[in-house]
Amino acid sequence: MVFCKYKEKRISMILQKIYDKGLIPGLPKFLLTNTHYLTIMGSQSYGTNNDDSDTDIYGFGIPPKEMIFPHLAGEIMGFSTPQTRFKHWEEHHIMDGKKEYDFSVYSIINYFRLLMGNNPNVLDSIWTPINCVVHCTSVGQMVRDNRKMFMHKGLFHKFRGYSFSQLHKMETKDPKGKRKAIRDKYGWDVKFGMNVVRILLEAEQLLETGELDLQRDREMLKSIRRGEWTAQQVKDWFATKEKHLDGLYQTSKLPYGPDEEKIKELLLNCLEQHFGSLDKAIVVPNKLENALKQIKDICDKATT
Repeated sequence: MVFCKYKEKRISMILQKIYDKGLIPGLPKFLLTNTHYLTIMGSQSYGTNNDDSDTDIYGFGIPPKEMIFPHLAGEIMGFSTPQTRFKHWEEHHIMDGKKEYDFSVYSIINYFRLLMGNNPNVLDSIWTPINCVVHCTSVGQMVRDNRKMFMHKGLFHKFRGYSFSQLHKMETKDPKGKRKAIRDKYGWDVKFGMNVVRILLEAEQLLETGELDLQRDREMLKSIRRGEWTAQQVKDWFATKEKHLDGLYQTSKLPYGPDEEKIKELLLNCLEQHFGSLDKAIVVPNKLENALKQIKDICDKATT
């Protein structure tokens, strides 16, 4: 496999290592050889981790061709019993020695749909710092190189809703596990509070620039996690920032929605990179005519 240009050496895929130890027996086996992108998420990617932080890993793989194009397996829509489609595999609290992992690996189809819908977590996964990317093929690089293609103003509604949900969880009445320890120490959940601020700051960055540096505001976020803010300060900050983002939404140069055709073209390019020719899998309308037009355009430019 060809690895992303920013990786200096091949890193053995973490899924294979943990699978070989018998820790993730439920992993679909095709992911061992068909995963194209894995990156560390969560507090490590935001630069806010501490000694007891888990390692959250997100990524995507490409299922067998028959799962993506079911007619190749003889399935007739409306008649045949639909075969099982792979959308997403996840495992949580996987202990490898003293290290704890959470995995979320998507089908490339589902991954693209979530990116196109500006799902906050999945969107973050293609903007992680380079040193957080632990596995990346040429297909993974293709997606990262084109990540701006997925950005649109709809992210504001998704990010605001996610931030609002974290706001409600800050003072949950029945915390458990690590959450209980946080609540007992600070009187409220500073990690949820940190997420409230982080998510709206990410939305602000994207609406202003169309790009995302996940660690830009890490010092502010770490101060919240250390308990240097009160719950009321977070609530007041949320109310003020929400009003600012309302105005920013109107002036942002991002498009109002995704360019689905352009994203579909990227998806097909990724699938061709993985499978080779898709001629037997899909029919591209006017393919010959488009090719001839491209040749004519090249010839016209060469003679002017």
